[in-house]
Amino acid sequence: MFGLHDLTLRKLSEDNVEALRGRHEKIALISHAKFHTKSIMVTSALAQSASNRYHQVAGPMHTISVLAVLGGCAFHGKILTDHLSVAQNPNRVRFYVFTLVFEWVLFVLVALGVRHRGVPVRIILGDQWRSVRQVLSDIGIAAAFWIGSTGILVFLGWLLRVPALGRNLDFIYPQGSTELSLWIGLSVTAGICEETVFRGYLQRQFIALTKNVPAGILLSASIFGAAHAYQGFRRMILIGTYGAMFGVLAHYRRSVRPGIIAHAWQDALIGVLAGLARP
Repeated sequence: MFGLHDLTLRKLSEDNVEALRGRHEKIALISHAKFHTKSIMVTSALAQSASNRYHQVAGPMHTISVLAVLGGCAFHGKILTDHLSVAQNPNRVRFYVFTLVFEWVLFVLVALGVRHRGVPVRIILGDQWRSVRQVLSDIGIAAAFWIGSTGILVFLGWLLRVPALGRNLDFIYPQGSTELSLWIGLSVTAGICEETVFRGYLQRQFIALTKNVPAGILLSASIFGAAHAYQGFRRMILIGTYGAMFGVLAHYRRSVRPGIIAHAWQDALIGVLAGLARP
């Protein structure tokens, strides 16, 4: 009697254990399914967020037009510098004015294309400064970037055996107060226009087209280097590397303003130092 009772209790206990085990397995399967579904939803949301962040700001034909204008002006700039390099009295003012006008024409071309797409121009510039603190922050970031990038460029220039301070480009650098004033104006223009065109516009377009941030940065930097081919192949590599560093800065800062400051300062300083170094 007691043996039968114990056997019955044991059987009931085993049934309860099996029922509980089945219930736990069912709960685990449901939890796994919920987690898997949530993971897919999060991944899709992140992908959608990245897609929204890197949407095209102009049509493909507009980008092709910008690249064509860049190529044509780079070719013409090469012809001008070739003439300057062999002239006894090079007309640097003409070269400065041509470059300055070209930079702003390219800027306007990009801005018009972006506006035609219905996108605000601030998308390729970054959010506006809203306080003195933001201005000082960007200046500080630009200064830190300039110091770090200069060290990298000096080392790379040494590896590539690029002449110090561009002795082979003396014919470009300013002489006298008039040329120096134009050079500084050109440096500020280059900072604004080139950072907007190459980092704000082309880099964003290439990232949107390739769906790949490093590829977009490298493509934009390569074109930036090629646009300065008139300075020679080794300098083109150096400038392309510089462009890639500017691209990384613009990507993580989500603004070209620190790059504009560093770019303008770098160009202006080179011209001033080259002018002071003249006998």
